[in-house]
Amino acid sequence: MARVLVVEDDQFVRSALIRHLKDASHVVRSVGTALEALREVAQHGFDVVILDLGLPDLDGAEALKMLRGITDVPVIVATARDNENEIVRLLNDGADDYLVKPFSVEHLSARMSAVLRRSQGGAGGGGGGHGTVTERVLRVGGLAIDPLRRQAELDGTVLDLTRREFDLLAFLAGRPGVVVARKELLAEVWQQSYGDDQTIDVHLSWLRRKLGETAARPRYLHTIRGVGVKLEAPGEARP
Repeated sequence: MARVLVVEDDQFVRSALIRHLKDASHVVRSVGTALEALREVAQHGFDVVILDLGLPDLDGAEALKMLRGITDVPVIVATARDNENEIVRLLNDGADDYLVKPFSVEHLSARMSAVLRRSQGGAGGGGGGHGTVTERVLRVGGLAIDPLRRQAELDGTVLDLTRREFDLLAFLAGRPGVVVARKELLAEVWQQSYGDDQTIDVHLSWLRRKLGETAARPRYLHTIRGVGVKLEAPGEARP
């Protein structure tokens, strides 16, 4: 059971979503505007927000930015916009996932379950045989990642990471020097058996910025074209 906020101004769609979510034993609150959504999130605790972009008072993309200013609650964007650049922008602005309308209730349920597993389970929670990832501080060069406290430091400075950025960094740090396939990242960090590689690229880009590096001049994060990604301390990377 999850506490869900539905932000949708179309009454027909809104009623259908509420009915489906309640049938699945979730606790649901719903609003029809961005400002109401911000007020609800500020006053109540939610496990996930389903956010429509076509709101009457404020574009949903702007509402997403404002939500990210006050909460780290997972947000699934429901949008009729299937433009690739728009979707990348939404992920950059903090969306945890997105669904392009029209979508089935089964598809929504699967995406919700994946987002909730990620937010509740932490990094590598289901990663077979790698239990030590959550039992000790991981150190790679100047990086120190504490999975229990969910805190990461670079050269003694605490990094301001989103939940997903931390999960990705911790998963890679638990396998220093190992090239991790994108399919494995999707399965272990995103809890998805399939997905868009672009999601991984966006989060890697965020991490690189916070680690003070770029894809062209990597220090810790190294992309092996056609294979995957590895985390390695500066000076240890091999061609």
